[in-house]
Parts: sequence; structure tokens; C-alpha cells
Amino acid sequence: MPRNVRHLTVDHARGHIGARCLQPSATTGSVGLECEWHVVRVGDPCAVVPLDELRGRLDALGPLPGGSTVTYEPGGQLELSGPALDGAAAAVHAMSADLHAVRDDLAAFDIALVGTGVDTLRPPQRLLRAPRYDAMEAYFDRFGPNGRVMMTRTAAVQLNLDNGRDHNEIDVRWRRVHLLGPTLVAAFANSPIVGGRPTGWRSTRLANWWAMDRSRTAPIGDDRAVADWPDAALDARVMLVRTDDDRYRPMCEPLTFRDWIEHGHALGHPTLDDLDYHLTTLFPPVRPRGWLEIRYLDALPDPWWSVAAAVTATLVDDPAVAAIAEHVARPNAGRWMDAARLALTDPLLGRAARALFDLAVDAMVRRGDDELAESSWTYLDRWVARGRTHADDLLDDLRDDSAEHRHVGHDGSGRFDVAAVQGARAWA
Repeated sequence: MPRNVRHLTVDHARGHIGARCLQPSATTGSVGLECEWHVVRVGDPCAVVPLDELRGRLDALGPLPGGSTVTYEPGGQLELSGPALDGAAAAVHAMSADLHAVRDDLAAFDIALVGTGVDTLRPPQRLLRAPRYDAMEAYFDRFGPNGRVMMTRTAAVQLNLDNGRDHNEIDVRWRRVHLLGPTLVAAFANSPIVGGRPTGWRSTRLANWWAMDRSRTAPIGDDRAVADWPDAALDARVMLVRTDDDRYRPMCEPLTFRDWIEHGHALGHPTLDDLDYHLTTLFPPVRPRGWLEIRYLDALPDPWWSVAAAVTATLVDDPAVAAIAEHVARPNAGRWMDAARLALTDPLLGRAARALFDLAVDAMVRRGDDELAESSWTYLDRWVARGRTHADDLLDDLRDDSAEHRHVGHDGSGRFDVAAVQGARAWA
């Protein structure tokens, strides 16, 4: 919490960020998974499942077999956070065991888990009440309704991969996960519908993120994490200030953390604790946290979330294919918004995705990860080879059953702000 006297300098803060976020890993190859799910009532997908009911059901389940912890996002989305394990196959196996345990338990109470990047039907509604989320909501409301959609109606597949064994390798891996990003966003896009209507985006989730505060959601460079991340973090706006353990003030007036250090604020001068908290409020598509947190993949239904995890981890970590994967993905570098809008209907993204899947499947076969290779090949054959993603299936279903969906809408406060996303495209 802030203090009355300044004692933090920009150089001190920059060094602290580097030491906290960009320290070398002892090895490479560990994979941690975080899978988010929308929770719905079977037979009534517009209904909200109360958070107390969900917690009660799952608390009674006890520890999960694969070691995941269960947490909840502000809109009641359920998140399974698995331990870091040696390789994608082990991480997927553990997460799959936990997912099946949770899903089977909830099914007995007519509760289902849905894997899409954005809830297709329900308007934003926050279920989790806490001072942090109250302040976060007030902050994002300054940018329009997209913040509430992000907090309460989005879901993702996130990967946690090792930083690299030295600073040079950290920069190499940072460059790689950014080069791969647009093509992988396109290949796994799965959020084309909000409020029962097409948005014009295959990954509305990613477009929604970037329609908010771009100082905290934009990609941070492509090549030099060690040099670029500390300054990017300091130049991001302060979202909120904790005045005590129970009170958080949203910083609705523009204030970067660098300015807060150099000029202070009526609430006081920032401490290292304030800086650490600030880092938790930054949401770029790749976030260094002592490891690389890949945040750009839409949630997918079972078993396709495992394909997204396995293909991404393989292309980043397998030394036999990583350099080739970078070369394949390079023509699409920086095309985040094209990927979110067009996905694999874009010829350049489609060609790159097919080549990347070929590389990843071959590497899985070579390693003996036969089950992952088979699932990935099936995804390739069913969608990627045809220039399609799971989003296209959702759109086809909407067209086939349009009468049912057409009459499910949001009131004005819950609508997705398409105009803001158009602005995000222009910015990108």
C-alpha cells in the first residue's frame, strides 16, 4: 500500500520487474495448464448457476486426481489450474482427469461446463463480489462495456511454459511465442457469437480484450522481453490503488506506474508491494511471471482444448521443430486482429496453420505421444485442412437454428461494443 514518503525509483522498479518476471528457468519443457469453463444449467443455458451452489458441489468433491486447484472468475466461470509437469502429455493427462472428475460430479446436478471463448447467450453478470473486482469493474467501465464482458463472460486455455535458461534464450522464446500467436489464435478461434448473434469475429474474446485499456492488453514487443517488459509494465496505467486490505480505489484518471513513481499521488507514493500488485493487473497476450503465460487461446470444448495445449507447447518447446515453426509463422507476425476476425478463412493464416500442425503432429509421433498426435491430426483434418475452426461450426449451428437464437438478446448495458473493437483493429 502507498506510503507518504517516496522511496522507489524507476531504476529500482525496472530491476525488480526483471528479477521477478524474467529470471532464467533451470530447464525448459515443463507445461502448466489453466482451463476456464462457462458453467450452465442443463436445459436452460440462459440461467445463471449461483456461485454458492457451484462451490458447495465442488468443495464436497475433495482434491482432484491430477492436482488442479479450482477457482472462479468474476462471472462464475470455473477455472482448473494444473501443476507444472514435464511435457504437454503429462499436463494434458492430469488436466483431463481433473476435468472429467469435475464434469461428472456436476452432471449429477444437471450442471454442465461449456468451452467457448465468449458465452454465446448470457449478458454480463458479475457473481464474485470482492473489493478488487468492484474497483476493476469501475476502472474498465471508463472504456465501455467490454470490460464487463471480459470479466464475466470470457474463457481461455492458458499455457505456462518455462522462461528459458538464460536471458538470451528468454528473448528467443519470447519472440517465438509472439510469432506463433496470430496463427494459433486463428487455428483455435472459438468465440464468434455474443448475445445469440454473430459479432463478425471468429475470436471475439481476443477482440474484446484489445478494445479495453490497450496499455495493459496490447502485445509487448516481439523480440526482447528482457529489455521491453519492464518499461512496458511501468508505462501501463495504474488500474487501482489499495488504501487498506478492504478498500481499493479505481484510478479513473490516467496515471502510469512510472508517473506514480516520479510524481506521486494524493494517495501516496508506490511501494514494491504496489508494483507487484500492478503486475497482476496487466493482461497482454503473453505475460512473463517467472514463466511465460500464454493467454491468447480461446477456450475449447473437450477434447480440443488438449490439442490447443499440445500443439502450442510442442511448437515452442520441441527443438527439432521450433525454428522451422518460427519461419512458417513469420509472414503472419503482428496480424493479431486479422487472426481474430478472419481466422483460417485468411489464405496466409490458413497455409501457416496447416504447416504448423504438420510439424507438431510429426513431433508428437516422434516422441511417442500417440494419443495427442491422433487428436491433433483429427483437429487438423476436421478443421485446419479445410480452412475452418470450431468457430465456423458455431456459426453453422446458429444458421441452422437461427429462429431459436435470434430472440435471445441483451439489454443495452450488456451488449458487446463492436465499435470499440473496430477501433482495436485500426490500432493493431
